[in-house]
Amino acid sequence: MRSLAFKLTLAFLFVSLTGVGLVAFLASRITAVEFGNFIVEQNQALIAEQLADYYLANGGWGQVHQLMPRFIGGHGPDSGPGPNHGMGPDRGPGQDRLPFAITDVQGAVMVPGGRYRVGERVPLDLARNGVPIEVEGQVVGYVVEPLEAERQQYRAAFSRRVNVAILLAAMGAVGVSLMLGGVLSRSLTRPLQELTHATHRMAKGQLAQQVPVRSDDELGQLAVSFNQMSTQLARAQALRRQMTADIAHDLRTPLSIILGHAEALRDGVLPPELPTFEIMHDEAQRLNRLVEDLRTLSLAEAGELTMAPRLVSPHALLERAYAAHWPRTQEKEIVLELNAAPGLPDVNVDPDRMAQVLDNLVDNALRFTPVHGRITLTAIVVDHTVQLAVQDTGPGLLPEALAHAFDRFYRGDKSRQRQTEGGSGLGLAIVKSLVEAQHGRVWAESQAGQGAAFIVALPGVSSAAHKPQG
Repeated sequence: MRSLAFKLTLAFLFVSLTGVGLVAFLASRITAVEFGNFIVEQNQALIAEQLADYYLANGGWGQVHQLMPRFIGGHGPDSGPGPNHGMGPDRGPGQDRLPFAITDVQGAVMVPGGRYRVGERVPLDLARNGVPIEVEGQVVGYVVEPLEAERQQYRAAFSRRVNVAILLAAMGAVGVSLMLGGVLSRSLTRPLQELTHATHRMAKGQLAQQVPVRSDDELGQLAVSFNQMSTQLARAQALRRQMTADIAHDLRTPLSIILGHAEALRDGVLPPELPTFEIMHDEAQRLNRLVEDLRTLSLAEAGELTMAPRLVSPHALLERAYAAHWPRTQEKEIVLELNAAPGLPDVNVDPDRMAQVLDNLVDNALRFTPVHGRITLTAIVVDHTVQLAVQDTGPGLLPEALAHAFDRFYRGDKSRQRQTEGGSGLGLAIVKSLVEAQHGRVWAESQAGQGAAFIVALPGVSSAAHKPQG
């Protein structure tokens, strides 16, 4: 995965390398030109020394023009004869000659160079700008570069070209930076704009929003997280609406029965006998259970449910649940078993809340276990946790129903819907809230047609760790 930081670093590196490359190219060109100028100046100085030795040895210039072949080709006194050795001093233009001329103190050309021939005169101001030839402290001639003015023009033109090249390089670097910045900014702002529009639509109540995931970097991860959040919010909204409808349905049924019986008693349709009052009392208790379940669930989810944790034996919790539900299992001809492993560590829980958890799980199993079926209460230790399980031999849960088994009023699996004797539909949701409030977790395991097991995992506490100090 290429992160956003990697892409930004790569972009900055590309811009930097472009600028460095342009600077390096211009620097190399300027260095080559300046090195050529340095070589020319060095050659002029060497020739001036050789000519001074000649003047001193011969007492004057004499036939100094005969030295010219020695400087053609290598442009130095030690270069040896050039390819045109033996040619006269009056070569035509275009033939090989020195890039500079040699004059006496009056500017008369003695050794031709450039555009000057022997005998021509070089203006004294131009001659004196050359390299002087000194003998015993006295200037006897000059090494003159005839194209000095042209060279100055060339240098000025070169400087202008360099400046233009630098300007173009800067403009090119700016252009590349702008293009790269535009592409990068678009890749950054496009997903952000999509997220912004989606959040605006969510703020208007349209919670089911999805944005495209365009990369694997941090922005892509943000888009994935947003999509997950949107899906969960839309699902929560649907569940809330469904819960409201279910609560209204569950409240309406007993209220309708109570209201109908009350009106019948008022109108004299039903006699004021004990069976009539028992029906009204049962429906009132059903309403009371539903309201109490809703209150318990809301307090647990808000973290405001009162807890009184203490060390409790898992075996004692299961024994209490076994004793409480054994008469009902006998009435329904269901076998109730208790299997607890020996030496189980204690758990730090609220016994009353855990009794409520196990009661809800056993009630749920009783509703779906057929006659002559079996409900098994077990307790084992797995990875330093105590697992309490309630397993039945009912029809089981379909795979798609396992993920929603603890949702409020969920009725996705037709085989495990509430029967007429069932509860409020909040039992398993209350189980999950109470278990998580005590730092545990709960889940369901099932295969269709093979029953279901609801498992509560609680952190075990070693009895030695809580042994009183003597």
